[in-house]
Amino acid sequence: MKDRILIIAEAGVNHNGDIETAKKLVDAAAAAGADIIKFQTFRAERLVRRDAKKAAYQLETTDAGESQYEMLKKLELTEEMHHILMEYCSEKNIEFLSTPFDIESMRFLDRLGISVLKLPSGEITNYPYLREAGRIGKKIILSTGMSVLEEVSQAIAVLREHGAQDITVLHCNTQYPTPMGDVNLNAMITMRDQLGVDVGYSDHTVGIEVPIAAAALGARVIEKHFTLDRNMEGPDHKASIEPQELKAMVDAIRNIEAALGDGQKIVSASEAANREVVRKSITAAAVVREGELFTEKNLTTKRPGTGLSPMLWESVLGQRAKRDFLPDEQIEL
Repeated sequence: MKDRILIIAEAGVNHNGDIETAKKLVDAAAAAGADIIKFQTFRAERLVRRDAKKAAYQLETTDAGESQYEMLKKLELTEEMHHILMEYCSEKNIEFLSTPFDIESMRFLDRLGISVLKLPSGEITNYPYLREAGRIGKKIILSTGMSVLEEVSQAIAVLREHGAQDITVLHCNTQYPTPMGDVNLNAMITMRDQLGVDVGYSDHTVGIEVPIAAAALGARVIEKHFTLDRNMEGPDHKASIEPQELKAMVDAIRNIEAALGDGQKIVSASEAANREVVRKSITAAAVVREGELFTEKNLTTKRPGTGLSPMLWESVLGQRAKRDFLPDEQIEL
């Protein structure tokens, strides 16, 4: 995970409970070059009370007359759908992942053989859930929306106490969409430095510039909601990007990843030939006769940089010319 930024295309519940739509999301994520496509695994009766209200953004994008339970019930993936999607992802050469929203769902995904447990922001204070995630012993990616640093630290402590070793935390804001002024990307750096963990970013802003910026700042994981069409009915479509935007984001992150390099200040292979062209050499500014002293008046610096380096300027001044030099001729000692 440290050698390559992991890009998670978050399909979430944007399949609207339909397996064919879910497969199309797999196709789009694979075509965009994402490493992982992620869904959500839950049973509405284990997740939410029947009288629980919807979030404000959910009221804006779904039937206001139905409860959160009724909305979520229509968005469940059956166990059979999980098996179908996992096999389909394998065919499309993209990793299948899903976020469990309860302990039973977590155990099911473990039996299914997923490689990583992706824990959602809403469970960061759910001790029994975190304890079970630690006991399962897989790599963990933990979203941290709606939390303060101390809560993140406590969640990591619970996970580690019960066996988790490889933990990446994602900075996140869970407003859909997130206002730019609330993104606070520097909090990702704070978590990395103060908690001593790998970090990433789960994005809910409009557009793709913020996850690209997160990659430049050192995110090891980028997660972004996407949909086939923002105009589809459902709670998360409006705050998701479409397939062409997902591909643009993936391409940009890969470019940023390549551009970051290894941090050593060296001459790159692509620029090496330019050194002689654009650097300068100590050059005669006027006719200099044999035996004449080199001075500030009869010397200058000009391209190309194939002669004496101007960094030798002080040592050249006061020496005598060993031969005649014409104007623009490089000086030799």
